[in-house]
Amino acid sequence: MADEKLQLRIEKQQNPVADEVSALTAVVRPILEGTLYALKHDLVAQVGGHGGITLEMLARLYRPGDGDCGLCFEWAVHDAMNRRDPLVLDRVVDAMGRYCKVPGNAPASILFGAEKSGALKLIDTASAILTDESRVLVGDVGQPAKLKRYMNLLGAAFRRPEVRRALPHSISGLWKADLFVGNTDRDRWIGTSVKINPKDLEPARGLRLGIVPARQGRSDRTYRDEQRNLVVCPIPHDAAFMEVFYQGWGIVQQFIAADAKLPKEVALPRPPERQVANYLADRRNFPVLEVLDALRPLSQPGLLETMTQEVGVVDRGREQAKLGAVIAPKALEKDR
Repeated sequence: MADEKLQLRIEKQQNPVADEVSALTAVVRPILEGTLYALKHDLVAQVGGHGGITLEMLARLYRPGDGDCGLCFEWAVHDAMNRRDPLVLDRVVDAMGRYCKVPGNAPASILFGAEKSGALKLIDTASAILTDESRVLVGDVGQPAKLKRYMNLLGAAFRRPEVRRALPHSISGLWKADLFVGNTDRDRWIGTSVKINPKDLEPARGLRLGIVPARQGRSDRTYRDEQRNLVVCPIPHDAAFMEVFYQGWGIVQQFIAADAKLPKEVALPRPPERQVANYLADRRNFPVLEVLDALRPLSQPGLLETMTQEVGVVDRGREQAKLGAVIAPKALEKDR
């Protein structure tokens, strides 16, 4: 089977949030689309493809996972790094340079994350960034391993424990990375774990950096966690955008849990959220893709701009790649 491409749709915030209902509608659209394309491919094939799946069918086919919000956080941090958002970039660059001794002045991020359906296990944005001389720094004495050489093996190691024995000892736990961050001018990278809950950070050979949300009332300074052997870099959220994004995610989850009907008031007590859920309930018998188009005029104009790009995909469980899509939030860029 020939290599295929994963369609990566980045929803970029264009304007500040105005009317709450239209803002929530704008965010719910890509979340619904992401939920649709996260369905397992064998289930989609059985019903004739994505175009024939109604909202009612989506609610019955979709199986929520504990890591859904965490995946959104991974994508947001990755995107913020590459668009040079100072709220994220400055902190990560400081952690890379001051704590991890990564040389260079051209920071970038490579997304190495797992897709929950089990079909796609590596979103490979590395081909356009890594070279044959790209090295991964692990903090040990000796010549750093060449990252590009081991990318496919790291992907396979995620699902096949026997493959992990083929990895060099210095990077034997690098398959647990969510991102690789580094500097393209010096071609040096570090394995990075991104967790929405700091308690989920785990030590692993090859991982150097842990990125987590800053917690209210706690210090957001970067620090070295000696127990986990990680440099921990707390990242402050763009509260205006991420709050709306997670509210939209909650609307979709409650709507699906209610079998594509209007959830009980206790599930969505706020009138703006219920209004958006009502938009969906009224259209439960229509195909999801048609509903997305129908909701477009009801969305806040200019809140989100969709940018689509194709990235190579490596299956961590099999040799063949599968076609799919990923939706990622992108916060409003502030004036510098």
